[in-house]
Amino acid sequence: MSPSLPSEDPLVRMHRELARALTRDPDKVKWVMAIDLARCIGCHACAVACVSENKLPPGVVYRPVMEEEIGVYPNVRRRFLPRPCMQCENPPCVAVCPVTATWKNKQGVTVIDYDRCIGCRYCLTACPYGARCSDFAGFYTNATAEADGLILGRKAAATGYEDAAAPEYGKAWPPRGHGSPIGNARKCHFCQHRLAVGQLPSCVTSCIGRATVFGDANDPASYVRECMGSPRVFRLKEEQGTQPNVCYLA
Repeated sequence: MSPSLPSEDPLVRMHRELARALTRDPDKVKWVMAIDLARCIGCHACAVACVSENKLPPGVVYRPVMEEEIGVYPNVRRRFLPRPCMQCENPPCVAVCPVTATWKNKQGVTVIDYDRCIGCRYCLTACPYGARCSDFAGFYTNATAEADGLILGRKAAATGYEDAAAPEYGKAWPPRGHGSPIGNARKCHFCQHRLAVGQLPSCVTSCIGRATVFGDANDPASYVRECMGSPRVFRLKEEQGTQPNVCYLA
């Protein structure tokens, strides 16, 4: 084996560190993420996994992958930038919410109470990263025909996915089309429902290049803490004073 390769899959290490974090006082855990752009190949697996995990409808994307072509022909290449919610230390979205439907929890993740949210979308405007979306009750199968004799109509196509309730925040939401989170602001929440049962966020486990690193910033032995200390680290729009808890490695 090449000496440059890790002795174990980074996912194995992160799972072990997650289990360790869950044994600690929850008030002393701070979830953060690091994304190594040198490892990202732009496959969009993280974006697709996030949509599938959270049953996201059209127009709601928690983890887009931004793409840019750089260089001058014939020496050109593409650069990719996954952009989840930055889980800001000083989130502007929280300050503008008129009904206190969004706040930072004790683990440093900005969350939303769908039952309290009134859909004013002030938070969407306030976010300098464009990390929030509004759920307008769309269905991917809206244009799918439904008639007698069809092998697969709209109802059959939607069953099991689009009509399924979102698992977010570990709550028993009604089937889609019957209340929250329709009409609400929505965003990445580091898969709180997965963390609660000892699973890493879906974007982390689906990353084939192991570019996404997740863990407890308060654990000095964690992989994510190691990445945060790299000289390659930078954060998006630091001049905004938001203090992002998602960092990148150039």
